[in-house]
Amino acid sequence: MWPLPDDAVSGVVVVLDLCGTFVFALSGAMTGIRHRFDLFGVLVLSYAAGNIGGVTRDLLIGAVPPPGIADWRYILVPAIAGLVTFRWSSIIDRLRSPVLIFDAGGLGLFAVSGALKTLDFGLGPVTAMLLGMLTGIGGGMVRDVLANEPPAVLRGEIYAVAALAGAAVVVVGRSLHLPSALITIAGALLCFGLRLVAIRRQWQLPVPRASA
Repeated sequence: MWPLPDDAVSGVVVVLDLCGTFVFALSGAMTGIRHRFDLFGVLVLSYAAGNIGGVTRDLLIGAVPPPGIADWRYILVPAIAGLVTFRWSSIIDRLRSPVLIFDAGGLGLFAVSGALKTLDFGLGPVTAMLLGMLTGIGGGMVRDVLANEPPAVLRGEIYAVAALAGAAVVVVGRSLHLPSALITIAGALLCFGLRLVAIRRQWQLPVPRASA
């Protein structure tokens, strides 16, 4: 009674992927604006942030060609996000910590969509959690590297852990045959909330002490 039909589940994954692509693309575009990239540079960061995580996941699970390069929607969505951000960057920048907020939103959406798609391809729960995490952190890592910034995931921040937690909710919920909508929302909110709380309270993972 609980599970959605296969086509409905696939539709949910696509919607989550596109929403995650858009909000991550906004974070990429805002990073480009902050570094005063030109329009092309902003669009490159927008595309990379929005699609690299999903493309990497799809290559690993054998979903080829990846929608990030084969589906026009995954090209149009980050292009729109980049153009909107480039045109109205001053308005978007008035939001409180816009890049971090968009990044946290994209992280949650991608973590759950990555886990769902991996499960749909018949892979195990551990693999689904890891690829959900990879889907969430991949685009942000490439965005930071292109902007010549140390990736947030490598700086002790609660980032990959938040994505892993969101993906784990999806995996556990699917094993308990809970409604897909419920586990999707719960996983995305947990990841998003954990990331924002970690930013606000400056939670950090342990890092090595500096040598004397």
